Amino acid sequence: MNPEIVPIHRKKYLREDGMLFVRTEGILETMVKAPLLITGLIVVALTMPLQTSFSSTRMLDLTLYSDGSAHISAQIDVDPLEPDLDVNLFGSAIDNFVAVGENGFLLSSEIISDSATIDTFGSSSITIDYDIHDLISKEGRVWTFSIDSPTDYSLLMPPNTIIVGISALPTNMIIQNDQTKLELESGLSEINYIFGTTNPPTTNPPTTNPEQLFENSTFAMIGAPIAAAAAVAIILIKRKQTKSSSTLKTETIQTKTKIDTNYLETIFSLRPEMREDDKEIVKFISENGGQVLESDLRKKFLQPRTTMWRAVKRLERQGVIEISKKDLQNLVKLKKEVEAEE
Repeated sequence: MNPEIVPIHRKKYLREDGMLFVRTEGILETMVKAPLLITGLIVVALTMPLQTSFSSTRMLDLTLYSDGSAHISAQIDVDPLEPDLDVNLFGSAIDNFVAVGENGFLLSSEIISDSATIDTFGSSSITIDYDIHDLISKEGRVWTFSIDSPTDYSLLMPPNTIIVGISALPTNMIIQNDQTKLELESGLSEINYIFGTTNPPTTNPPTTNPEQLFENSTFAMIGAPIAAAAAVAIILIKRKQTKSSSTLKTETIQTKTKIDTNYLETIFSLRPEMREDDKEIVKFISENGGQVLESDLRKKFLQPRTTMWRAVKRLERQGVIEISKKDLQNLVKLKKEVEAEE
């Protein structure tokens, strides 16, 4: 005989008319617990975005250019479970923004005013690079760089600059390729600088008296025919030298072409993973004297700005090229030496 199991909190009553009623005990306790449970779920839902939005900047490097622009490179540690990352930029005048994940893939991003939203795609570390025009101002000869950095950073000054004022002492200062590099702590910093002059000092022309002018004119009248004869002789000698050196010049051009070809083969052998379209870019740069503007690369290969910038940054990470500023454009140069990857 099987015993019947009846819940202790529920009793059934059957009326004479056949209707079944169920009475639930402890309903007050249930009514008290339900709001507490709902409140807890709301708190968890509100705190989840805060928990996943934490990120920290591991590295921040700034490079100042002579045209008043600056390049910012930052490496940020993020939560790989976070679908996207909001990054506060140092201004709203942004150019050439690129975000790269730890696996080397370019991440999609959207810039709105002075912030960028980046799709992380599971990356735990993201590197961002961009040019900005909001950090430097000029008044007369004096340029002023100002930034409020949330972390320590390095600052590379433009060539041929003289620092005339600084609000915070750097923790370190070195000279790198004739440029001053500063290590600065977080917080508000302001640096005033000017560009040094390299023009030689001007001197007043020597004064001459009338007797000297007469002597000089007499010498010119006598020496003019002699100088003309000497010029004719020099022209004849130059023509002979030009004919004799034409063969040597052709051999020099062929030798230079051979050296460039060998150098390209060396690059491709040291970078076997290089894509074929990237190899064509390297060849084009080599054919144009080892340096071209990024705009010329876009015209040559008919690529939009983002696609070409992605290829250029990929070659820079491989150590094949280096990027610098020329006026307001990016100048892409082949490195003189390419090191083997470890």
